[in-house]
Amino acid sequence: MANNSSQDLGTKPISKLIIKQALPASIGILVMSLNILVDTIFVGNWIGSTAIAAINVVLPVSFFIAALGMSIGIGGSSIISRALGGENYKKALKTFGNQITLTLLLTLTLVFIGLFFADSIIDSFGGRGAIFAPAKTYYEIVLYGVPILALCMMANTVIRAEGKPKFAMYAMMIPSVSNLLMDYIFIYVLDYGMAGAAWATTLSYGFCFLFILWFYASNRSELKINFSHLGLNFPIVKEITSLGFVTLARQAVVSITYLFMNNILFDLGGETSVTSYAIAGRMLMFAMFPVLGVTQGFLPIAGFNYGAKNYHRVRETLNIAIKYAAILASIVFIVLMVFPENITRMFTSEVEVLRQAPNDMRWVFAATPIIAWQLIGAAYFQAIGKAIPALLLTLCRQGFFFIPLILILPRFYGEFGVWISFPISDILATIVTAYFLNREIKKNLIPKDV
Repeated sequence: MANNSSQDLGTKPISKLIIKQALPASIGILVMSLNILVDTIFVGNWIGSTAIAAINVVLPVSFFIAALGMSIGIGGSSIISRALGGENYKKALKTFGNQITLTLLLTLTLVFIGLFFADSIIDSFGGRGAIFAPAKTYYEIVLYGVPILALCMMANTVIRAEGKPKFAMYAMMIPSVSNLLMDYIFIYVLDYGMAGAAWATTLSYGFCFLFILWFYASNRSELKINFSHLGLNFPIVKEITSLGFVTLARQAVVSITYLFMNNILFDLGGETSVTSYAIAGRMLMFAMFPVLGVTQGFLPIAGFNYGAKNYHRVRETLNIAIKYAAILASIVFIVLMVFPENITRMFTSEVEVLRQAPNDMRWVFAATPIIAWQLIGAAYFQAIGKAIPALLLTLCRQGFFFIPLILILPRFYGEFGVWISFPISDILATIVTAYFLNREIKKNLIPKDV
């Protein structure tokens, strides 16, 4: 097994490795983001702008449950990357088996709870007034497919940890393309409205799952698990959850942010402001795809080389990843500052939304050029298995700065206080992350073998 492609992570030039890892990840995120973007455009134009707000209410709930899979995937993939780097293949196999078991147990439990308390949850996340009915229709259908989505998100990170970024990219592209095709059929052709949009999303998760099942059943994966690997091992579960909790906590904070934002904006500006936030949120998911791709590509390289004690390669990986991500973030910033009006028109033709959303979008992306430090810095601690600093830095932007700001600033500046909270929290979080990352580099990444 030592000659498998995962070993390339410890030998190939870093710049080429990051491109090799980040490009498929970026393309996968791009296609997935395009799916969310175009899906929102379809919904806005074929159903109405209220439907955009309704989906924005549901997403934090469904994504939080699905994020259990991602958190278990990223936590376990950090272990797998380091285990492969240290040639401990038995631990890598056991870790993957435990990831599958944990994902199913936790997501099925939360879906049951989510369906039982559906009305209360929708109302809490801002599904009020005209937004409630379409939000409930979408919510109930989408939640059925969330455990499958969670398994897909978990397995996708493991595929990347094996050094197979192209297959991880395919796994992200399949549900995106299938969702858009089914959107057209269910919404436009069959006129199923919100139910059509929900079923298109849910069924697309199934196509992704079938592809991942094929990948692991074929000879393309190094990880050939059997039923013995599915039994929970407490030390491995503890390590998975301690590292995965970073991702889960981040998604929990994202969900809480949606809860506050939807309710605060509904009170300050009504359905128009909630729709404006939904559009900005979709663009945030879409426009950041190259930066997130670099971050995803960085993780297995840093984790593998840290496990192999090639600290000079870890440091080089950090420097190159931050440089690439910063350049890409700056390009995103320029595009969003110049064309927000054109972007908004893709989603809706309603006059009030067209008047408000472009300016809101500019504030959301105002500090984009500097976020590379924050994203790569937090990801680094997760990649090397340091759960506490990874958790704190991951929560830094939204948990420690953004949520307090949106609760305080609107008291003095009204709705404007909500929008200026975005760049302020980005700047503060980047300063904190850069400080701790620089300290870590000086303390633990001093090359001893060069």
